[in-house]
Amino acid sequence: MVVGELSVEVDVAVIGSGPGGYVAAIRAAQLGKDVILVEKDKKVGGVCLNTGCIPTKALITSSDYFNALKDLDMMGIKVESHLVDLVKMNEWKQGIVNKLESGIRMLCEKYGVEIIEGLANFKDANTLSVSGQSDVNEIKFKSAIIATGSSPIEIPNFKFDGEHIISSNEGIALSEVPKKLAIIGGGYIGTELGTVYGKLGSEVHILEGQDRLISVLDKEIVDVVAKELGKFNVNIHYKAMAKNAKVNGNSVQVDFEENGQPQSIICDKVMVVVGRKPNSNTCSIEAAGVKINEKGFIIINEQMRTNIENIYAIGDVTGNPMLAHRATRQAKIAAEVICGLKSAFDNAVIPSVVFNDPELVSVGKTEDEAKAAGYEIIVKKFPYSALGRAYMFDRTSGFIKMVCEKETKRVLGVHAVGPHVSEIVAEATLAIEMGATAEDVAASIHPHPTISEGLSEVADSILNKAIHIYEKPDETNKKPQESKG
Repeated sequence: MVVGELSVEVDVAVIGSGPGGYVAAIRAAQLGKDVILVEKDKKVGGVCLNTGCIPTKALITSSDYFNALKDLDMMGIKVESHLVDLVKMNEWKQGIVNKLESGIRMLCEKYGVEIIEGLANFKDANTLSVSGQSDVNEIKFKSAIIATGSSPIEIPNFKFDGEHIISSNEGIALSEVPKKLAIIGGGYIGTELGTVYGKLGSEVHILEGQDRLISVLDKEIVDVVAKELGKFNVNIHYKAMAKNAKVNGNSVQVDFEENGQPQSIICDKVMVVVGRKPNSNTCSIEAAGVKINEKGFIIINEQMRTNIENIYAIGDVTGNPMLAHRATRQAKIAAEVICGLKSAFDNAVIPSVVFNDPELVSVGKTEDEAKAAGYEIIVKKFPYSALGRAYMFDRTSGFIKMVCEKETKRVLGVHAVGPHVSEIVAEATLAIEMGATAEDVAASIHPHPTISEGLSEVADSILNKAIHIYEKPDETNKKPQESKG
């Protein structure tokens, strides 16, 4: 590759530098390919690093610390006064983003990945045009990977103005804590950011069109979070349909129907987080002949190939779940297939995490899904109130639920709610991927005192030998079976 010419040739061109794009670029470079990574924004890392996962979770951490200050008296720690400096908080958050962004650039440089800032568009199935970058305006490639991500969805009568009617992009960068904040959408983004600003002092109103929050997760674990939200000054309006927003000076009136009855809220900001749409119309894929489905997602197979053999797609632009770790897994597969390795997306499950208070995790089948799939199942829960570590966080609302096949005790799903459950979901994911049974999980020694003990405890419960909760003894477990040897 010779950079500096108007037209360059490369083995692999990657469009988009999010957790799919930059990982694909690095993996292909590791395997010896000549790679160009094209990013339309000034910063690499995509939505996840710059306006999504990382900054959101940084704000969640900050608001958690602030909220915890009022509970420290019981631990013998007296805090006379504490105030929120949102500007300083945002500076701290941005510092994290900047360090990680710099790390991605450093890795790309060390692996020989050339990063070009510009907007890439297909001219045909082997050529990209690039605008916005002075010396390279055309890339001829052998293979291309589309990793263009997704964007917030706008709804009628709530056009984003960046000031009063905002998306999550602006929601993570406010200069002041709103006195009153309306959030349209009770999914994971809405509840996470609603909790952040509720803890920081806002009166938050979440308008959710359904009769429950975060509908993609197990209802029982979500119900725990729904009950806790009120403690953080978050008010939930179920079956609430947003109708319009009227900006008046420094405030905005949100009109909506709640259970069919007209209502209105006057607030400082209204944040619309009803979902995201794929960015499949941002790089002229039609010029290359790449097909999309009726929802605008690029159609791919298990090797991340589109209908055009040398063009691949990964991440949000390929469908749900729109999760960074799904994109990263897909990225490695696409790069490896391009390099001639036998790689395919054959993962059994994709874990989900919601960083609420308490946290939510879900991996594998829920009870209803397992039954619908024809499994005879056994389901047990282990409460956080029986975990010593949970008392040290002063957070004992929650539980870990395990869904197993009844006869074999094979783990089909794990769903949990409680502090730090995000750190145990990987073990549950591994158990399902490996076809592990409750016996496998229970027999693995879990360190004490930790939250991870809850996994072994719930597995013991599946096997009718729970120790730290009382269950009516199973008659078959009262005495050991006689040896036949």
